[in-house]
Amino acid sequence: MQEAMAVGTAGYTSMLCVLALEKAGVTPDKGDILVTGAAGGVGSVAIALLAKLGYQVIASSGREETHEYLKKLGAKEVISREETMGKGRPFDKERWAGAVDCVGSKILASVIAQINYGGAVAACGLAGGNDLPTSVLPFILRGVSLLGVDSVMAPREKRIEAWGRLATDLDKSLFADMTRVEPMSNLPSLANDILKGQIQGRVVIDVNA
Repeated sequence: MQEAMAVGTAGYTSMLCVLALEKAGVTPDKGDILVTGAAGGVGSVAIALLAKLGYQVIASSGREETHEYLKKLGAKEVISREETMGKGRPFDKERWAGAVDCVGSKILASVIAQINYGGAVAACGLAGGNDLPTSVLPFILRGVSLLGVDSVMAPREKRIEAWGRLATDLDKSLFADMTRVEPMSNLPSLANDILKGQIQGRVVIDVNA
């Protein structure tokens, strides 16, 4: 049960993102895969899944103290949030075969502008905002796909597929690095940490403590 809760909605969402990229034809031989908001719950599990599946994963994080943690999960390289932004143009140099974006807004717009021809972005978060300041250029001139990933209304068949893949594709040995258990009494301070963007990986709440 603890492992299932460590995966949780965030890990399930990560698997939906990986499935979306696979179905869009983004395979390990196509090039580097970027994960934004990498130190959070979705980003952490996405890195672990993609690395085990043979992808070369580049993690983007705004917190330098998370870099070693992200490399333990399987990231080949960790870059800063500022580097992810590139030059902030609607059409930029090709850099990524695909991406899992947990941030939205300007970060997502910059990532879309850097996707290789025929690549795709699985977008599942809006920590940075719900706007998307971009243009149609990447979609029309490079055939880039923007894949919206929803974990709430996904049909039962997709849920079964995702959890089945999590059972085989998520390295359980990483749970110790990715997860910590906290008592219910710590919820107020944990909520403040979440709002400040200071949570790393997954937190499982012990409701009996």
